Order: sequence, then structure tokens, then C-alpha cells
Amino acid sequence: MTVTVHPSAHINPKAELGNGVSIGPLCVVGPDVRLGKNVELVSQVNLTGHTVIGADCKLYPFVSMGHPPQDFKHKGGPVSITIGDRCVFRELVNIHPGTDTGRAETRIGNDCYFMVGSHLAHEGQVGDHVVISNGAQIGGAVTIGDHAILGGLCAVHQHTRIGAHAFVGGMATVTTDVIPYGSVIGNTAHLAGLNVIGLKRRGFDRNAVRDLRSAYRLLFAQEGTFAERLEDTAHIYKDHELVMEIVGFIRNQNKRPICMPHTGAN
Repeated sequence: MTVTVHPSAHINPKAELGNGVSIGPLCVVGPDVRLGKNVELVSQVNLTGHTVIGADCKLYPFVSMGHPPQDFKHKGGPVSITIGDRCVFRELVNIHPGTDTGRAETRIGNDCYFMVGSHLAHEGQVGDHVVISNGAQIGGAVTIGDHAILGGLCAVHQHTRIGAHAFVGGMATVTTDVIPYGSVIGNTAHLAGLNVIGLKRRGFDRNAVRDLRSAYRLLFAQEGTFAERLEDTAHIYKDHELVMEIVGFIRNQNKRPICMPHTGAN
């Protein structure tokens, strides 16, 4: 296999291009960029900085990656972006690297899909099979778990965690951590239940989903304090992997509080 580069593209000779890479018209690729095998830059893509893109990724027009983060504390030290395999970045997607005052690397896993106009800010950590819908804006140092889906035009506050298999509704403003398997909507966002549709689509066992729903009702009930309900949930469902994933997520909260329902939050 050979590398194909359109005559109008500007590729720094120090850039590393894997077998089968295809670079379309008017693309710009900097000296510290590494493209895995079969990566396709459709046209007018701009890549700079220490940016590594895995195999079989596809980047559409006006995607920009690797330019300095929008963090006034950053002083220009070495930072990077690392992207896994088989990711798609549609038109106008913008990805920033890490910072020299926090986490130096922005990382995106495998099989992710970033739709038109979405933005991942500095230090973002994105798992596998994540979907970021049109116009979603993700602040600095946000962590997004595997199989999460972010709806169109949503906004996620810096340092927020979005748990695995969570769903964020369109135009939601997320300022608190979203539990794994949770579904949040609104401005500001509130927890509206579990992402049951997503769980069914991904083939989760029916009994496991049933137990997860029962644990959710206990955890976000009206009686007692939230801390008491958390301990009760952890005790009753100590052998349930999905429920304990939620319990562990809540116990590990740091920068942001947990996103709660409109009722039942103590």
C-alpha cells in the first residue's frame, strides 16, 4: 500500500504517515503528527502539535487538532493528543491537547464518532465507542466513559465526569457528574432515570437491567439521606457488577457533585 497526498496539501516531511494514508486537498499536517495506517483526511484538515491518530480514522473538512489549549494557565510546554483506531471526526470538529499545568495529554479511545461542530477541550479523556453529537461543547479535563452518548448542542462543564453508557440529552447543560448508565436532560441538567434504551440496544441481560432499575429507585428514593441510601445500595447489591460500578463512581467523586433527579436529592 502507498500513501496518497493531494498536490495542494502541505505535509511536513517530519510527519509520520502509515501505509494507506490518504490526504486530500488543502490539508496541513505538522512535523510532530503521526497518522496510522489507512487514515483518511478528506480535505482542508489542519493537524499540528504532538498529535497521534490511530488506524482507519477518517477526518472530514475543517477538522482542527493540536493547536494550543484555551487555558490561560498553559505556558507552552509539551502537550499532546492521542486518538485510537476507527474514529470519525465530521466537519468542523475541534480537539485541543492537554496543558502543562494539569494533564499533558488529551486522549480519545477507539470507535468514537464526533459529529459536526463538536469541541473537546484540553485534557479531555474519552473512552471507546463514544458518540458526541452535533455542536456538543465539552469543557477542559472532562472524562467520558465507554459507550456514552452526548446529544446535540449540549454543554459539559470542566472537570465533569460522564459515566459509561450514560446518555446526555440534546441542549442539556451538564454541571455535575453523570452516573454510569444514567440519562440526564435539561438546563441545568438533572437525572431523568437510566439509559434503558441504550442498555437494551447493547444487549444487556434483562435481569441485570431489572436489578439496576431497582437499585436506582433505592438510591434516589425520598427516605433518608443520600449517604445512607448509598450505603444501603452498596450492601444490598454488593454482588451486582453494574450497580457497584455506579456506587464506585459516586464514591470517587472529586471536582464535581453528582447529578441528581429533581426530587430525592439530599
